[in-house]
Amino acid sequence: MKKILLLGSGELGKEFAISAQRLGCDIIACDSYPNAPAMQVADCFKVFDMLDPNKLKDAVKEFNPDFIVPEIEAIRTQELLKLEEQGFNIVPSARAVNLTMNRDEIRNRATALGIRTAKYEYASNIKELIAATQKIGFPCIVKPVMSSSGKGQTKLYGENNVENAWDEAARNMRGDRAKVIVEEFIVFNSEITLLTVKQKKGETLFCSPIGHTQSEGDYIESWQPFDINEDLLNQAQNISKVITDDLGGYGIFGVEFFVLENEVIFSELSPRPHDTGMVTMFTQNLNEFDLHLRALLELPIPNILLLRKGYSTVIKAGDDMPKNSKYEIKGLEKALLINNVDVRIFGKSKAWPGRRLGVILSSEKENGEAAKKFISIVKSK
Repeated sequence: MKKILLLGSGELGKEFAISAQRLGCDIIACDSYPNAPAMQVADCFKVFDMLDPNKLKDAVKEFNPDFIVPEIEAIRTQELLKLEEQGFNIVPSARAVNLTMNRDEIRNRATALGIRTAKYEYASNIKELIAATQKIGFPCIVKPVMSSSGKGQTKLYGENNVENAWDEAARNMRGDRAKVIVEEFIVFNSEITLLTVKQKKGETLFCSPIGHTQSEGDYIESWQPFDINEDLLNQAQNISKVITDDLGGYGIFGVEFFVLENEVIFSELSPRPHDTGMVTMFTQNLNEFDLHLRALLELPIPNILLLRKGYSTVIKAGDDMPKNSKYEIKGLEKALLINNVDVRIFGKSKAWPGRRLGVILSSEKENGEAAKKFISIVKSK
């Protein structure tokens, strides 16, 4: 039985833990707060600040895992580099995690590899941010170099709101890096995630592309397959292979692209299962969590089959939800009457405005949205 130390215990970690336990693995779920989603299904758990290198090192020493699997951004990734040198298996690799947990590092690496991205500049204070926005031009996107699920992102149309953009980014920075990236605003037709599976023994595999929409950088909905012509898909696959080969290791990567009329432009990369990939729980023979697990265990992946098309949309707490409230989810009995609809409730103990609490999986956008209308999040009495 392989022992896996899961660093981060959110909804993605929960589904990964379930996949791992189905193949007999022992899961230790870690996060900075108790009763996180993955802790509810893990064999055991540990609560500590993963940005503290000593606490991270102590947890690894305590459990001596076969694999260390990061799920969130707020990790002292430099310590993972040291642990890998000591012989621990970091998934997909310590280098991949260290570079991709920081938007500036992965953007710099993509540029060095000759991969086209949106034009960008960095800023570590408001004065530098003003200069960076003037250099990039308006409109532009401002976001922290380290954040969770796109939080802290602002679209700027002019100089008047630069200070507000800095404040929004500062409130949502993960870790201890007070730094933002300013990006050229790309006018794109759509955005996609290309789930890319690196194997230690075997060729790089790709899932069918996933279309998605975001609001202020946060995942709202996704669908698979995404209708893309063969030339653009080949471009995306080639770029994904180049950058994941460079990062090294094995496991699943969520590689995001802007899709234009005649080209795709690299956007971001996650070294783990991706929010938008939750739709694969409905569509594929092996979902993204199964694929991540098989790759790290060096188990065969003979094929990745798209069994049916699918759509996913998040269940969020409304703006009227008080901060850190206990809550109830109402309406499931009506939502699940609709054909080809399934629901995953994440099991988060507290809610606040905009917090993701579940996801609806369905065969079509129409029935997914119909199910969503029945579901409400209410404060517990």
